[in-house]
Amino acid sequence: MKILAIDSSGLTASIAILEDDLMIAEYTITHKKTHSQTLLPMLDTIVQTLQMDLEEIDAIAVAKGPGSFTGLRISSATAKGLAFVLNKPIIPVPTVDALAYNLYGTTALICPLMDARRNQTYTGIYTFVQKEDIMEFEVVSEQKAVAIEEILEEVNSLANKKRTNVIFLGDGIEVFKSQIKEQIKVPFSFAPEHCKRQRAGAVGTLGLSYYKKGIFEPAQVHVPEYLRLSQAEREREQKFQEKKQEKEKEGKKNRN
Repeated sequence: MKILAIDSSGLTASIAILEDDLMIAEYTITHKKTHSQTLLPMLDTIVQTLQMDLEEIDAIAVAKGPGSFTGLRISSATAKGLAFVLNKPIIPVPTVDALAYNLYGTTALICPLMDARRNQTYTGIYTFVQKEDIMEFEVVSEQKAVAIEEILEEVNSLANKKRTNVIFLGDGIEVFKSQIKEQIKVPFSFAPEHCKRQRAGAVGTLGLSYYKKGIFEPAQVHVPEYLRLSQAEREREQKFQEKKQEKEKEGKKNRN
């Protein structure tokens, strides 16, 4: 089985091709360029290098969110367009889950931190549990958008209860490092550079396990999962609430 995996949920753009249990190609770049400029040329480079036909793809795994609103829209549109043309299913993979999957094999708690701005982070808590001859991926606390103080409090509680340490990864490390060092009360470390950012290889590997469980969807129903309103939507909601309050005040004046 061949899976095309795509992740452009953050600054990193990444594409991979997996064939059964082998990742035969991965192209990852972290650079300040619009993903719309990089994803398709990256895919074309992989296809040309492998001398393969995209018709050989059985499914497309994509990081469904959360993450950068623009990045998610680009990867989603790319996945949907290819899925329509190739008539292939889409495997929606939670971004934070795939990020945590980079640290396969650790028995520590894994806490990805993606910068969501406004002192918030897209995050979750994960671990791997030994089951016979494999390490099984376990979601301890599902992905969400919360204040950094909230997730650090949760990590402190869980790590203390499980008597284990925690590993942080993601682009939020640079943003929240000082707060982490001040507020964390349990043994912790930061993941090294080569495995702390989004990788399509992780999206594809996790996506394959989802596919085997029947977790996939047709292109026409796939939508990104933002977890919270965009800035434009928040501003629109704020203006709506302000106008509503003005009308209520005006109504009180007229009644008086």
